[in-house]
Amino acid sequence: MTGVSALMTKGHDFSPLRLSGGGAGPARAHRGEAIPLVEEFLNDAYSRGWCRVRIVHGKGTGTLRLEVDRFLSRNSLVSRHGPADRYHGGSGATEVELGGR
Repeated sequence: MTGVSALMTKGHDFSPLRLSGGGAGPARAHRGEAIPLVEEFLNDAYSRGWCRVRIVHGKGTGTLRLEVDRFLSRNSLVSRHGPADRYHGGSGATEVELGGR
């Protein structure tokens, strides 16, 4: 199952944020659910003054990563995004800098 979970940061400390409620463990969403969850997450992070977030989408087939990348490329809140370094998820996670609008 392909999933999305996210972490957000103010400065350098990352704190987990659940994108969907219910149950223990990481939030999971299929492609159709992922983009609205990511959009809500970015809006919330921006309104709280967070400067960086990490979206963990998993490696899988890469389809979800591509959809998240397309969404981030056209989102006005995003000033930069790219794959996380290998110690923070590599191609299974996307790091996002906020600062647009």
